[in-house]
Amino acid sequence: MSRWGLTIPLTGVPLAEHREIVAGLSELGYTDAWSAETNGTDAFTPLALASQWDPALRLGPAIVPVYTRGPALLASHAATLADLAPGRFVLGIGTSSDTIVERWNGIPFTEPYKRTRDTLRFLRKALAGEKVKEDYETFSVKGFKLENAPATPPPIVLAALRPGMLRLAAREADGAITNWLAPKDVRTVRGELGDDPELVARLFVCPTYNAEEARGIGRWMIAAYMNVPVYRAFHQWLGRGEALRPMNEAWAAGDRKKALEVIPDEVVDDLIVHGSPEACRARIREYVDNGLTTPVLAIVPGGGLSPAEAVRALAPNAG
Repeated sequence: MSRWGLTIPLTGVPLAEHREIVAGLSELGYTDAWSAETNGTDAFTPLALASQWDPALRLGPAIVPVYTRGPALLASHAATLADLAPGRFVLGIGTSSDTIVERWNGIPFTEPYKRTRDTLRFLRKALAGEKVKEDYETFSVKGFKLENAPATPPPIVLAALRPGMLRLAAREADGAITNWLAPKDVRTVRGELGDDPELVARLFVCPTYNAEEARGIGRWMIAAYMNVPVYRAFHQWLGRGEALRPMNEAWAAGDRKKALEVIPDEVVDDLIVHGSPEACRARIREYVDNGLTTPVLAIVPGGGLSPAEAVRALAPNAG
């Protein structure tokens, strides 16, 4: 059975009110629940709750930044979730962005590739129950050992937006996580990652028959992301640099209104899944047909559906 994930928490729904929604996900055909960590909930608490609400779901954070927790604390968090969901937890780690790491947390965003590589290597040892005493290039650990290492160490997948990190994921991790891509882009990503590792992607899905409603929402989201240096570079690599250049220039000049106006419809339609629920499900399957292992739906409010209704309408079993 192919995987079909959901991003939790859902936008506009308090975490405490998720029990009824999450408890029925596997019956609807969802296989995974993936959290995120920006300026809302932390990455681990929603997964801890979900592990008890639906014991059939595979769970993972997409992603936990490698900077904002010390290596030992990150290992402890991962071990806790692996204990709550034995064999059903996947640890997603990555650099995050300079905005989150440096501007919001006051931590220097330096050597992101090396920091991710070193954290991955540390976590492999720590989650296997080894005592770690090692000087890595970006940090040192002096004698850390998990009190209760998981019986089954969780797979580790890396957030990867460009060739260097994708190749690191292929060599040393169990897969890669990406987002903000079109179905055709999956083949470009696979070209660096290879055919075998798991590829997870968060897909922004707006189930509405009103294309202009979806595009209006999508333009705001694209402007917010594609002016962040790591995402701007990602889409230059994918071949959208020229299409997004007028937006980037207007944004840099402080003209937010123009920045939104000059994002082409074609770019929005590439990067935001929208249409009827049936059309959205078909579009998601295009990603899978192009080599995506695990689509993770991030439901964007639209079309007059409540979040719970959208979850049901977009479920693989709904069709």
